[in-house]
Amino acid sequence: MRVLKQMAATVAALGLLAWSATGALAQSTLSVYMHSDLKILDPIWTTAYIVRNHGYMIYDTLLAQDEKGEIKPQMAEKWDVSPDGLTYTFTLRDGLLWHDGAPVTAEDCVASIKRWGAKDGMGQKLMSFIDSMAPVDAKSFTIKLKEKTGLVLLGLGKPSSNVPFIMPKRVADTDPNTQISDFTGSGPFVFKRDEWKPGDKTVYVKFDKYKPRSEPASGLAGGKVVKVDRVEWRAIADAQQAVNALLAGELDMIEQPSHDLLPLLKADSNIQIFSTPAGIGQYTLRPNWLAPPFDNPKVRQALWYALNQEDFLMATIGEQEYIKVCKSYYPCGSPFSTEAGMDGLLSSNMKKAQELLKEANYDGTPIVLMHSTDLKILTNLAPVAKSLMEKAGFKVDMQSMDWQTLVARRAKKDPPASGGWHAFLTAWVAADVLNPIGSSYMNAACDKALFGWPCDAEIEKLRDQFARESDPAKQKEIAAAVQVRDTQVTTHIPLGEYIAPAALRKNVTGLLSSPATVFWNVEKK
Repeated sequence: MRVLKQMAATVAALGLLAWSATGALAQSTLSVYMHSDLKILDPIWTTAYIVRNHGYMIYDTLLAQDEKGEIKPQMAEKWDVSPDGLTYTFTLRDGLLWHDGAPVTAEDCVASIKRWGAKDGMGQKLMSFIDSMAPVDAKSFTIKLKEKTGLVLLGLGKPSSNVPFIMPKRVADTDPNTQISDFTGSGPFVFKRDEWKPGDKTVYVKFDKYKPRSEPASGLAGGKVVKVDRVEWRAIADAQQAVNALLAGELDMIEQPSHDLLPLLKADSNIQIFSTPAGIGQYTLRPNWLAPPFDNPKVRQALWYALNQEDFLMATIGEQEYIKVCKSYYPCGSPFSTEAGMDGLLSSNMKKAQELLKEANYDGTPIVLMHSTDLKILTNLAPVAKSLMEKAGFKVDMQSMDWQTLVARRAKKDPPASGGWHAFLTAWVAADVLNPIGSSYMNAACDKALFGWPCDAEIEKLRDQFARESDPAKQKEIAAAVQVRDTQVTTHIPLGEYIAPAALRKNVTGLLSSPATVFWNVEKK
């Protein structure tokens, strides 16, 4: 025993492998406090980012975006396009296995794309161009288009919610509006459902039969090399408690520490702050078009004049270093960024807001505003909205709940007085709002749109034009036209940009710059 302990000490001093006192190789466990507890497990059923992150742990994607935003093959070995641009043939790479040991097939891919395409905004638009999609053999399948579009690779390489994760056919055949119950993936980690305890922890272990690509990891592309045996997402109710745990070495990482606690973390020499342009977020308010009075466009229009971005950014972030006023649906500095249609809006012009409510014959119906309480990055949004809306003449019934309850409730079309809702606030990463097709809240296809269910033929006509256009200059014109129309009908309201850095202990390395927090390539020394 004494010899074993001496060996362990020597190995540890050399920074090599860790050994237990019995001589067995000890597991390396990465302990992380994520931005939310995990209570929903289907990344197609919901756009919630914690569920998207869960998806990246256990599933893989056909294509992926690298750190530069370029589309790369992931599960695909290659793809070929016919000379007329109407037929895409995808071939899977060797060695792809499900966690139960069965091989991944082309049938799995076709079924998964169909389920994603029925739910996701970009997926729906892509499916409208598809004439047929079918396996050729066990490892290849074709997508045949009715007409040319640039959405095939852009859609299948979509980096954030909803991500076109590939699932076994038996799982992907589940109605997209029904949550799945089988979580067999082919990704680099296996979900330990028997250890999953909502409110406590979520556990993943390394999938030892996963075959990474040979390229270096970049963004969400390249080799998904797992360098830890186990990842535990810990649920901690209090942000200060999480920071204390990180400082004490009881946690290895906090995905999104509260901005007001960053100075405390920066002062500790054992902590590193990880910030990346891929982590830029956009706050947004989403109204429910089905629930009066928000079925009236003038009432929705009043929100544009009642709100302003500065109040939201200062109440949630409060540090100028991490915030940016940006009156654009598309991220400021991105190719389609524009202030078209924004004149006079987001100015807290209460007089104008009150005039619009009067013109709309607003009858004082209380607005059921859902308030997320357990995500510090979102907690102060609803109180600010309530205050500004009340100054404009709205009556507001702010109802508080945890984020996962809000995520489940926002899918309901029940009247607000019967468990439904009028509005809520959330955030998107920049990768999700780069253009009119990728921006899920711009989908105005009525019942096919996301919760909130906006319904506007003009927006859909413009989004179709964008999908058919390949000239960047013309795409920019169309994107601006979509924004102008959206300020008139209000699918959602952008409320400014922010950066949410991560905090890690300095013995943790390899975190990737990507729109989603992923844990391959991460090493704990």
